[in-house]
Amino acid sequence: MATRRLPPLRALEAFLRTVRLGSARAAAEELGLSPSALSRRIANLEEFTGKKLFTRAKQAMSLTDEGQAFHDAVLPHLDALALAIENHSENMSLLRLHLGVLPLFGSQRLFPHLGELRQRHPLLHIDIDTGPHLDERVGDTLDAAIILSRGPASGLHAVRLDHNMVHAICSRETAEKLGKEPDLEKLGKQTFLIHNELPESFQAWKQALDLSALEPAAIDHYDSGQLMLEAAAQGLGIAIMHDDHMKRAADKRLAHLYDIEVESPYSYWFICKPQSLESRPVRLFHDWLVRAGL
Repeated sequence: MATRRLPPLRALEAFLRTVRLGSARAAAEELGLSPSALSRRIANLEEFTGKKLFTRAKQAMSLTDEGQAFHDAVLPHLDALALAIENHSENMSLLRLHLGVLPLFGSQRLFPHLGELRQRHPLLHIDIDTGPHLDERVGDTLDAAIILSRGPASGLHAVRLDHNMVHAICSRETAEKLGKEPDLEKLGKQTFLIHNELPESFQAWKQALDLSALEPAAIDHYDSGQLMLEAAAQGLGIAIMHDDHMKRAADKRLAHLYDIEVESPYSYWFICKPQSLESRPVRLFHDWLVRAGL
């Protein structure tokens, strides 16, 4: 049987890296190439396929329609090839990832899908760290982390995982007592629950409701979103947090306070050192997370 002619693997690697980063310069830096060398690899792949895969504007690279179709067709097969090699190589050892993650994200969004990741990559094992200051420990005790932030520090590879809305969440009894319209006097008698990592969410919520003068009876601080939801359900206060967490909790004891959405200053981000993407455990998890859209 005749052997099919395959495209150069290095050209495919350059193509996929450029798609992910959206920049020829960034892709070249990750691969340890000069921009011209990377461009030659892309040109070789375009010559092989007979298709124009990218439009180029300075260092920015955007897929053409043909490039997008090629990417969508090739990527699953490359994943399958990598998985087949992992599963049939006697020399392959366990792949270990040290991942930092916030507990509520882990329980609501990550762990319900980790079975799928294990099926795709049986050799990938993850050590989970829910300790403080995750972003500061990336590149040291952590290979990568999922953080809640206004924006990661420069020098990190970062992927924004979502956009969030801030809501006031409380027990149904508290919501009924406070009514449907904001009342400064009533709210001033309440306890508010604020996450240590999200101090500006309360200010954003007050400004959106024209409640800048609000001084609550007390503000209780938490380092756990899960415990904030439970405290709110128990009537211990009004939790200022992302609406997504309430939806995923599906706790019938909880209710929104007022029918208003406020854009959050914070988002979930995947972060790692740029060089860590050369590590296979980090690469596998990163690519799966981005595709999964958790």
